[in-house]
Amino acid sequence: MKLALGFKLSELTDENLAYALQLGVTHAIVEGPRLGDRGVLEFLDLLRLRKRIESCGLEVAGIENLPVDHWDKILHGAPGRDEQIEKVCETLENMGRAGFPILGYYFSIAGVWGHWRSYDSGGGRGGAGVKSFDYDLVKDAPSVPTGPVSVEEMWSRLLYFLERVIPVAERAGVKLAAHPDDPPAEELRGAARILTSHEAMKRLVEAIPSPSNGLEFCQGTVAEMGPDRAIEAIRTFGGQKKIFYVHFRNVRGRFPKFDEVFIDEGDVDMFEAMRAYREVGFDGVMTPDHTPRVVGDTPFRHRGMAFALGYMKALAQVVDKRS
Repeated sequence: MKLALGFKLSELTDENLAYALQLGVTHAIVEGPRLGDRGVLEFLDLLRLRKRIESCGLEVAGIENLPVDHWDKILHGAPGRDEQIEKVCETLENMGRAGFPILGYYFSIAGVWGHWRSYDSGGGRGGAGVKSFDYDLVKDAPSVPTGPVSVEEMWSRLLYFLERVIPVAERAGVKLAAHPDDPPAEELRGAARILTSHEAMKRLVEAIPSPSNGLEFCQGTVAEMGPDRAIEAIRTFGGQKKIFYVHFRNVRGRFPKFDEVFIDEGDVDMFEAMRAYREVGFDGVMTPDHTPRVVGDTPFRHRGMAFALGYMKALAQVVDKRS
């Protein structure tokens, strides 16, 4: 197991990178970078980015999410999607040449949406800021501007995309890692969501058998589907080598109502989770992903992430000693 943090381009400062190193982080994931103006992540920009990160002592683990306008027509099945797919293929080729091994993506129109509380509103242990979701509060929300879309239509769009990009990703040595829907509602704002269950994740990895087709395994989102089955999912998909990297976080409750809490107080036994990753031979990176915001914290959530990273490192050491 390797510890990683996600950084937006603006967060890749000397101070933040030194902070990561000091806490035992070895890898960086870059979130939604805009590198060029052609709808493509340009090779030289990617190479410079990798060298920048390596100069501070970290390794790159991948890119998480493309800028929306790089693939909005793909998501909506709109005219121009084939041209965007060609550009995504160029991005994948550039990533491979520049040494970025994973592209995490989230195939959703509504996105991560509907949380009624988010960090600055408290609600957590000792008043820490947490994210909270309650489907009853948003189930009647207006539809997305493009109008309703069905589950099978979204599956059709996803498979149309993957059938064309996965062969390119294979040749480039890049893995595509799909994030499950957070929250795992079957519909939000009139838009169907497709990776909302264990069965749906299974459908994804089986639809296109390839070493480049797998999961950005957000353990928190999987726990929202039912905390009692989260460790089962680690064993299933980890055993198939379909977990490409992990968001190691915890929740209290399950869809349709849950809170994203501190790593030590949620409904998933995080020691058992860490042990499951170890037993299936997972050797990728883990990030703390969302963390509560504690007193004196920053927008980057330095203090909240420090707590999670220390907890993760300790769990990994205990699991390794007991194996």
